[in-house]
Amino acid sequence: MPLYLLILVAVIQGLTEFLPVSSSGHLVLIPVITDQPYQGRAIDVAAHVGTLLAVVFYLRRDLAAMTHSLFTFGKTDPHSFRLIWLLAIATIPVVIAGFIVNEFDPKWLLNLHLLAIANLVFALALWLADRRDHQLDKIAEMRWVAALFIGIAQIFALIPGASRSGVTMTAARFLGFDRTSAARFSLLLSIPAIAGAGLLKTLDIIETGDGALGGDALIVAILSCGFALLAIRLMMAWLARANFTIFVGYRIALAIAILAALQIGLI
Repeated sequence: MPLYLLILVAVIQGLTEFLPVSSSGHLVLIPVITDQPYQGRAIDVAAHVGTLLAVVFYLRRDLAAMTHSLFTFGKTDPHSFRLIWLLAIATIPVVIAGFIVNEFDPKWLLNLHLLAIANLVFALALWLADRRDHQLDKIAEMRWVAALFIGIAQIFALIPGASRSGVTMTAARFLGFDRTSAARFSLLLSIPAIAGAGLLKTLDIIETGDGALGGDALIVAILSCGFALLAIRLMMAWLARANFTIFVGYRIALAIAILAALQIGLI
């Protein structure tokens, strides 16, 4: 695969994975704008693995506290121990749905009409949730019912253009959590989701013994890690002082551009 294409995949994945704008939706557009064959799910997942490394590094203190709490069964840090269970509860729905969806033809994931419509619908959902007047809660105040609700909402992320980060942040905002808490829980929730997908595809790469693919995947993973870390820091700084409107506006503009391009036959 050409080096410029690997860099493009890494940049797009790194910058969009944790923003509420749908990374998978942007990756689907790469063959359209470059007139190159689809980069393949293995390269996509390699880019996701790079972003996984970035979020693990960013949340390293939280993850260290959670790991330590496991060995003490929550006696020294009940909040971190409880957070583990909340994340487990929130992860179960998408695991079940993912196995079901995986049994069907994945070509529907490349449908550009669906991508555009999903961007419009879920962008508006985020805008509405972000505008609601409610008590602003923190992650420490989250109950298991709220975690389950966010987990069920994460199932919609299987739709191209919906955005995993977007739907989880939307659900959290709808429930009354402040913006940085919604984003932080979404980041934590991304770890098992990305790790699971990355593990399956890594096993596929090992089984095929494709050294070239492995080298390409490594380049993409390293670059996407750097760009993802930058995106996370910028997003958290932005949400500490502003709202989600900029992301909503971008997604609506992207959806309209895709629909217009489809209508006039550009793509």
